[in-house]
Amino acid sequence: MINIEGLIEINKQFSNGKIVNKGSLEFAISQSKSTKDWIKQLSFVTRAILIDHAFEEGNKRTVAALIASLIEIHKLAYDPKKIDLSIIEILKKNISNIVKIRRIIKDAIR
Repeated sequence: MINIEGLIEINKQFSNGKIVNKGSLEFAISQSKSTKDWIKQLSFVTRAILIDHAFEEGNKRTVAALIASLIEIHKLAYDPKKIDLSIIEILKKNISNIVKIRRIIKDAIR
């Protein structure tokens, strides 16, 4: 289960762990609890971090690490470059639709 404390710890690997949009992050985590689909759960949190800029710094790297760690937990293969490209696509196109974010993340998994 994704939680704020865990996300802060991931962000601290790249930055200071300071949340600047706590409401969005809390909302995303609460929404993620409405589904058992782990990729959809990840999509809610990805949106909050990337689009709503949940952290002061290190948002892209935090999401990349989160995606990679959840894929590894589920023992799936992935290409780190595809994860990076997925993050760039979400940002460049300012994608906020959870279904689209889910599809992009799923496409990054081999």
